[in-house]
Formats: sequence, C-alpha cells, structure tokens
Amino acid sequence: MSVATITSKGQVTLPKKIRKMLRLEAGEKIDFRVDEESGTAVMIPLNKRVDDVYGILSRRKRRKPVTTEEMDRAIKGKFRKEYS
Repeated sequence: MSVATITSKGQVTLPKKIRKMLRLEAGEKIDFRVDEESGTAVMIPLNKRVDDVYGILSRRKRRKPVTTEEMDRAIKGKFRKEYS
C-alpha cells in the first residue's frame, strides 16, 4: 500500500512506486474519476501514447484464433452442461 499526504494547498505527491508502476513523468496529466457511492477514486493517465505503454501487458504466446464453428460447439457444450 502506498500512502500520500495532502498539503495545505491541496497538492499530493504520488509515491515513487506508483509513478514508476504507471510510468508517469513530470508534467503529465491525470484524470480522477470518483465513485460517490463507494467513496473511491480512480486515477487515469491522460497523455499516454501507444508507444509509451507498449509492452506493459505480458507477451504470452498467442494462440491460434478460434473459428465460429469452434465457438458454437463450445457454447452448445456449456448449455448442455448447465441446463441438462
């Protein structure tokens, strides 16, 4: 868990661990979305380009695309299991 303190001017310094994890640098803009029901806020970096975030997701070996016939068989099988 990372903790930050709000200054008297309402400013917050993001902990280094968070800046590094999100690859945020000085001058970048972020947006805050607040869920009033749960009392949570989400921070979203605004000015990231595809090149900036390329490679964040793991590069697992890609599987061969599934055909529509294979999807149909899988769906039918699931329905048979659930509703038989």
